[in-house]
Amino acid sequence: MASISTLFTKTPNPSLSLPGNSKSHFTPPFKLPISLISKKSIHQRLRVSSALIEPDGGKLVELCVEDSLRDAKKREALRMPRIKLSRIDLEWVHVLSEGWASPLRGFMRESEFLQTLHFNSLRLDDGSFVNMSVPIVLAIGDAEKHQIGDSTKVALVDSKDNIIAILSSIEIYKHNKEERIARTWGTTAPGLPYVDQAITNSGNWLIGGDLEVIEPIKYNDGLDRFRLSPAELREEFTRRNADAVFAFQLRNPVHNGHALLMTDTRRRLLEMGYKNPVLLLHPLGGYTKADDVPLSWRMRQHEKVLEDGILDPETTVVSIFPSPMHYAGPTEVQWHAKARINAGANFYIVGRDPAGMGHPVEKRDLYDADHGKKVLSMAPGLERLNILPFKVAAYDKTQNKMAFFDPSRAQDFLFISGTKMRTLAKNKENPPDGFMCPGGWQVLVEYYDSLVPSSNGKVPQPVPA
Repeated sequence: MASISTLFTKTPNPSLSLPGNSKSHFTPPFKLPISLISKKSIHQRLRVSSALIEPDGGKLVELCVEDSLRDAKKREALRMPRIKLSRIDLEWVHVLSEGWASPLRGFMRESEFLQTLHFNSLRLDDGSFVNMSVPIVLAIGDAEKHQIGDSTKVALVDSKDNIIAILSSIEIYKHNKEERIARTWGTTAPGLPYVDQAITNSGNWLIGGDLEVIEPIKYNDGLDRFRLSPAELREEFTRRNADAVFAFQLRNPVHNGHALLMTDTRRRLLEMGYKNPVLLLHPLGGYTKADDVPLSWRMRQHEKVLEDGILDPETTVVSIFPSPMHYAGPTEVQWHAKARINAGANFYIVGRDPAGMGHPVEKRDLYDADHGKKVLSMAPGLERLNILPFKVAAYDKTQNKMAFFDPSRAQDFLFISGTKMRTLAKNKENPPDGFMCPGGWQVLVEYYDSLVPSSNGKVPQPVPA
């Protein structure tokens, strides 16, 4: 069976250029239409077509400078005030540079930030809307603001002072953290992972502008070959003659219930008349909270799922989505869906409580488990995307395998929660036969075994963002 590294052909980076116009890309919204879904758009959503869906705004935004300009841009950046990027900031530079947030061309200016917070969408110059539910912003402190002064450009550098990008035609505005948190998460309760990691101790100002990334973002962690950009994914889908692309995002190991949902989705698409639907298996690769399984272990587990034939390598493309995770429920799942449009997906599988988490203070879920899929079906700017809600899958004790839940014989089904799965793996116990492929389960056991205290009594800690 093919390994995960053979599931696609890595395409070379395209030649990228930047337009000369660096003005604000979006006009402030004045009036939202009562209904953004017309009968015509409904018919379009059901039509079988061989062409990939267009990116938001009609053109994929790519912000890496051309090779021939790279040295000159580096020299130019040496003369600019500098802003040091955190790990999460760098992940957002990666997201922006490859066009996941198209048509956004840099960190948000205030008008874009406010539209995102209050409307979950951006209004384009032609009056149309694209979805944008999560602020993509860069925070700076008072000292950095003072250092920038009257400069219209700044250099963005990593933790080792390597020049990463130039931000030009900049705008600095107040970072109202409470408003940002309340609008994004629907609560200001303490203990929200992304808030604690990236917002609480960040600067009191936000800086927006047009981004020019000096060279493609690399992490040198052995996984860069899996980080396909939207342009590269589109080339791969075209190479495979895909007439439909259905995306499945996950931040957890794949069990056979997930695989059942993905294979059943392909069957349904074939019944609709598509000839070659291709699955984009798209694990999230940016910041995740400390108790999530790290990306490197998840990718090893996904590889075993494919090696064991649980998913078909011929109709599956595995790639890493570089976005950080907010755990912001129905707000964030819109971002996850919107980004996959830009990668060429016209179908998006959504499950129970997408992008959700337990309440950080109270003993309950933070979000209603059904709201994510309901919001996606109504969200402005996502009308072109076909939303495919999960069917409920559970372990069927009569068949010894994962199957779609049948309420008429509920007693035959066993629901194995994530907590139960983690407990079994930590105790080196096997789940019921047919729950997960043996190779994939062994990777999980090895991961949790790696967290057992060493001889000095210390437990390995995840690398902070």
